[in-house]
Amino acid sequence: MTAASIQNVVFDIGNVIVRWAPLEIIRLALGEAKASEQLATSIFQSDTWLALNKGFISETDAKLQYQQSLGLSNLECDRLFYYVKQTQILIFGSVDLLKRVKAAGYGVYALTDNVHEIVAHLKSSYSFWPLFDGAIVSAELGLLKPQAEIYQELLTQYKLEASQTVFIDDMPHNVAGAKAIGIAGIQFENAAQCEQELCKLLGHPL
Repeated sequence: MTAASIQNVVFDIGNVIVRWAPLEIIRLALGEAKASEQLATSIFQSDTWLALNKGFISETDAKLQYQQSLGLSNLECDRLFYYVKQTQILIFGSVDLLKRVKAAGYGVYALTDNVHEIVAHLKSSYSFWPLFDGAIVSAELGLLKPQAEIYQELLTQYKLEASQTVFIDDMPHNVAGAKAIGIAGIQFENAAQCEQELCKLLGHPL
């Protein structure tokens, strides 16, 4: 793949554009005494959360399921989903990078495993979403990364060529999923590191 061939840059959202911190969410919502990696896993890697991410259930449905499966109170569930949204603060430098990539003439897209209500919150709270030329959201498709079909949907819907596209994600298995269908990949650590790797791939500074 030559540098000149890249025409599209695709950004994940959680831990690339905004922060996603499950353990912090648990601490804020349920208190230090309850906070643990195990509980975070029970909530955010559960069938309930997967169904929410795939758009099969609503946030209201998820709250009821957590009350039944984990014994959380209605108040605890309300706090949980409040902090799910409110902890999603902008990652330093990422929106600036997104803007400079777009200003340089590249197509910019989002590909995110995300929930309808969270996406609505991000759109109303921040100004970055309209910068995207297109977005693929898991809850709208019933698919999750690293399923090949979700990357393929991005290419098909926006008429992109895999060989002309690079995908940025914080999770190595999601980057690997993109590479498996011919999309270049960068694992995000921070905006400065990401920009350095991206510029190397593009063959010029932004």
